[in-house]
Amino acid sequence: MIPRILQILIKTSIWNMLWISVLCSEILTALMNSLISLVWWGEVSVELLLIGSIDALVVSFMVTVIIIGIFKYIKQIELKHQQEQLKARKLESVGVLAGGIAHDFNNILTAILGNFNLAILDKDLNSRTKNLLVNAEKACWRAQGLTQQLLTFAKGGEPVKETSPLDLVIRDSAGFVLSGDTVACRYDIPDDLWMVEIDRGQISQVIQNIVLNASHATVGGGTIVISCENIKAIENELMSVKKGRFVKITIEDSGVGIPVKVIEKIFDPYFSTKQGGSGLGLAITQSIVGKHNGHLLVASVPGSGTTFTIYLPATDLGVGLVQGPTEVACSKVGKIKVLIMDDEESLRDVSKGMLTSLGHEVKLAEDGREAIELFEVAMASGDKFDLVILDLTVPGGIGGGDAAKEILACDPEAKLIVSSGYSNSPIMASCRDYGFCDAIVKPYSLEKLSGVIEKAFILD
Repeated sequence: MIPRILQILIKTSIWNMLWISVLCSEILTALMNSLISLVWWGEVSVELLLIGSIDALVVSFMVTVIIIGIFKYIKQIELKHQQEQLKARKLESVGVLAGGIAHDFNNILTAILGNFNLAILDKDLNSRTKNLLVNAEKACWRAQGLTQQLLTFAKGGEPVKETSPLDLVIRDSAGFVLSGDTVACRYDIPDDLWMVEIDRGQISQVIQNIVLNASHATVGGGTIVISCENIKAIENELMSVKKGRFVKITIEDSGVGIPVKVIEKIFDPYFSTKQGGSGLGLAITQSIVGKHNGHLLVASVPGSGTTFTIYLPATDLGVGLVQGPTEVACSKVGKIKVLIMDDEESLRDVSKGMLTSLGHEVKLAEDGREAIELFEVAMASGDKFDLVILDLTVPGGIGGGDAAKEILACDPEAKLIVSSGYSNSPIMASCRDYGFCDAIVKPYSLEKLSGVIEKAFILD
């Protein structure tokens, strides 16, 4: 269907043209009748009647052509709109599929990584076996990058931010995209680069999307230069961003550049100059940067390359834990009683193993209903849980969001952490608004899990 406002405009135009057509016909008919009468009474010659008839036919023909043209134009608009709707529905279906795959894939990775973590901590391992396990763990973290590629087409929610250095995110993301490519990448990143508060997965998507475009534009090899610097934004340099401390990321290629007529459209959804391109990469990139309160600029000279500039607000907060190979974890929190709810048995088992290795007492629940019952029983007995970790999504059962409401109704002071492999729910991004003290994204390491628990008890 054509949008309502367009329908109104089109209908108005059609009725106006039809009214003009009818009016013209009436006027021409009256004119012809008058001429015939004048010829009859001998006031006008037959030649003048013929000329008037020809003029009337010409005007009628022109009106008819205009009306036919209007109807063809309307039909084209309607057809184009239908095609865009079909394309949007297809992309939405792909997004739902990608989100589901990412959720399941991250659950599997969590179980694999958790078992690697626990195995690496075994003191009886010889160095060779430990190195093999560490390499396998690194491969799992690279596999997580594939999940982020899937999420390019998924409907991602608000970013789940944490304080992070950009150096590792940029190098890993660009290296992932350019693996096996003839295009080289040179980095100019200072050691004293300010920290930023970001969703690492989403900013990784930003870097990958821009670097991938730069690689495609750099035909026959070349170099992409990625540089970073600390700046204090000023109005002359960045009109749409407030003054403050920013980290500036510049990604410059030596490719074919972007034509002047195209550059204004590159951030439009579904616009692409590539054969078979989805037209979503840069649209998603701009959306992500905006959700991080940042700004994205592009400058290009056809034939001389393109430069993308990203501004992200700097932060004074301490750096969060960067996912990586496991080291021996030592919890700074004393022994606590933890309730874990997850619908996946393998994840419940591995999470219990992780927390047990940190010295905590653990109880398991399969879904939200069981978690609520266990929590209520513990409260009644006077031996309540110190911490509850809830999986956000439970197919066919009560998930973490609904379970949290009932648990908090039972004990408003309960400490809750929400966990998910992927979800469109705003709970992950704004967990405190829903009663959670923190959120942890799957897959996670033993070190990451330990850090989130420490934050809940020490920093909260």
